[in-house]
Amino acid sequence: MRNNMDQDILKVLYTEEEIHQRVEQMGKELFEQFQGRDPLFVGVLNGCFMFMADLVRASGLKSELEFIGLSSYRDATKSSGVVQITRDMQRDITGRELIIVEDILDSGNTLAFLSKYLMAKGAKSITIATLLDKPSRRQKAITADYVGFVVPDEFVVGYGLDYAQVYRNLPYIGVLKPSVYTK
Repeated sequence: MRNNMDQDILKVLYTEEEIHQRVEQMGKELFEQFQGRDPLFVGVLNGCFMFMADLVRASGLKSELEFIGLSSYRDATKSSGVVQITRDMQRDITGRELIIVEDILDSGNTLAFLSKYLMAKGAKSITIATLLDKPSRRQKAITADYVGFVVPDEFVVGYGLDYAQVYRNLPYIGVLKPSVYTK
């Protein structure tokens, strides 16, 4: 399938099928860890939405969903280092086991902030599931419990990941041509 965004992609890192297979595997692993319990999936908006929907279905867990909006990028390609809550969670998480669902673990600033914030709000435990991990850019000492793929230090978009709120709806994960974001 072609779309008018493909022309901006330098190369495809992970195809729709590769993503599907990996998310299914991650779901099975989450089921094994949390079966018989009632975890709360917490999605980090907006990038998590495709991954979270597929991961929750793949896990087969009886669970609830919640979302939080955080921003540290604005429309840039690198984290500003300052995390802002743009939409807070609506429910009490005291004593709950949380599964944070994130699109990409990059600098670690967002997830370090969020983990501390959620523990301060009374979470019992936090498990992090990220679709992509970019360890070469890490600034905070944080790791994910579940990782879909490790990616190189390139600007990636698709399957929920964006540049300036565009490209989220690509069914694959690709590297954005530098000419798109260096104009």
